[in-house]
Amino acid sequence: MESSDVQRGRGRSPFDLIMNQIRRKRTTSDRKSTSGRFLSRQAESGGLPEDREAEEERDGAGVVPGPTDPAESVCDMGWGRVCVFVKRLGKRADSRTLSLAHCDLTATDVLELATLLPSLSLLEEMDLSWNELIGGCLRSLTSHLQNVGGLRTLRLSCCRLTADDITALGEALKCVPMLEVLDLSWNAGIGGSALQGIVGKLHPTLRELYLVACQLTETDATILGGIVSVLPRLCVLDASCNPLLAHTQTEAEDGSMSKTEPGKGSVWGLGGLVPSLSHTPSLTTLRLHDCGLTTQSLGLLGGSFHCLRSLCQLDLSCNKGVAGGLSLLSPHLALLSHLGGLDLHLCCLTHTDLQALIQALPSLTELTELDLSSNKEVGGVVSDIVSALPLSQIKLLPLNGCSLNQESLSALALAMPYLQCIDVSWSKMVGGRLALLLEALQPSATQELRLSSCDLTTVDLLHLAVVCKRGVLSSLRVLDLSYNGGVGEEGWCGLLGEGGLGSLEELDLSLRPLTSKPSLLTSNPSPLTWLPTLLSAFPHLPALTRLSLQRWTLTAQEREQVNHALRKRKVLLELDPVPFASSANQEGLEEERNEE
Repeated sequence: MESSDVQRGRGRSPFDLIMNQIRRKRTTSDRKSTSGRFLSRQAESGGLPEDREAEEERDGAGVVPGPTDPAESVCDMGWGRVCVFVKRLGKRADSRTLSLAHCDLTATDVLELATLLPSLSLLEEMDLSWNELIGGCLRSLTSHLQNVGGLRTLRLSCCRLTADDITALGEALKCVPMLEVLDLSWNAGIGGSALQGIVGKLHPTLRELYLVACQLTETDATILGGIVSVLPRLCVLDASCNPLLAHTQTEAEDGSMSKTEPGKGSVWGLGGLVPSLSHTPSLTTLRLHDCGLTTQSLGLLGGSFHCLRSLCQLDLSCNKGVAGGLSLLSPHLALLSHLGGLDLHLCCLTHTDLQALIQALPSLTELTELDLSSNKEVGGVVSDIVSALPLSQIKLLPLNGCSLNQESLSALALAMPYLQCIDVSWSKMVGGRLALLLEALQPSATQELRLSSCDLTTVDLLHLAVVCKRGVLSSLRVLDLSYNGGVGEEGWCGLLGEGGLGSLEELDLSLRPLTSKPSLLTSNPSPLTWLPTLLSAFPHLPALTRLSLQRWTLTAQEREQVNHALRKRKVLLELDPVPFASSANQEGLEEERNEE
């Protein structure tokens, strides 16, 4: 008995034996639950699926089967196994790119993938993102990374990675000396010093590092500083959505830490990271969105700009703690001669902050994108901002949620001919004055036009219709007219009936929540008279991929008409659920569309 066991295991590694045991122990219920995804290992003719894959490839290439080297046969069988594994996950096999994101991978899948890596020696990119069930078992894969030594991109975002996973990854990084991109975003288990596992393990070849939403703390900021200090070729560093990263603390007499104003004994949150940026002269993109930055953080960051002269994109948005401290950063912006994008939206900027920024803008000669949206004080200084910008090259200047006034609109009109994306949403002042902005548009320049919640009137939409008819918006891809309940049916019909939107991909005509036209509560709503015009406009919107009509009440007949018009098109249709008895009919219509 023992000799037979040994004979069956002869020539096979302990890892393979363990794999076979795991496969044998899988319950019948497990196999049944995944039968829709996993292909049978045995071909109907008695052959192996991988054999058929290899034969199909040979037939497609016009190769005549003949005597082959045993090593080549083994290689073909290995690639066949890869094809079967990838195919049952709904993906297509590629010798250089392995994209298995959103595949509901399990620990067993990871084990099997590890055995396939020897057949993927040419692999350059591996993406296992958004597979939350593989957290805690990454070691079974990383222990085989030596088989894909040419790997350049590794994405493991949202995999519920643990500290042990990061340690295992760090131990294996020496096997992938050509790695250029590492994405560990959306893994909360990384926060709290787990990053220590990759300190000193990354090769100088790394160019992009993503650590978005990893619950990084001030301690992690210091660890991250140690990581980037040995990455001279790093171009992109994204540590966004880590609100505790720049948390300012001070040490009390009892040794405890508490949040205080900087002073004696204080530890500035970014103090462990910013100095290390001097070792990344190639850095072009720095994203610190929602990182809990303070005014002191801006001072530290500004002091490092003399070492970051290659920086092109700087994102400091959603850091309300920087309010009142932009004067500590603005004088250093002149050092960033290549800065093309600056994002400061939702930072509670004060009038003093904006004045400091305006003084620095003329020195940013390559600036093409400036995002100051959701800062209410901006509305009062739009004229000064526009005057300080290099208008001929500005492509993006969103001013949504900026409390615009009449003077602001007049100043914005000067920049309209150059902007690709225009966003003045949540500005009631636009209502009744849209023509002022539309008249400044240049043909084929605008790609996005967002006018959500602007109190637009019927006359405003008729002006927009005229502009569309002239072909000025022929390149428009996104049109957002949501939350403008004051527009009459004449306005909707005028816009939808004029054409001129052949490139439009997204159209949002939704109403504000708790609002409907006609009443959402009526059991027999009246048909919308502008809907036939919309239906007749569909053939003139060949690029449309999304249509939102939320909070509009449609009869069962109208819903059927919309579904029928879009039956053969891949358009995301956003409607409110049908109340009461009509819901079953709507579900049937949607199922019919999906089946076709």
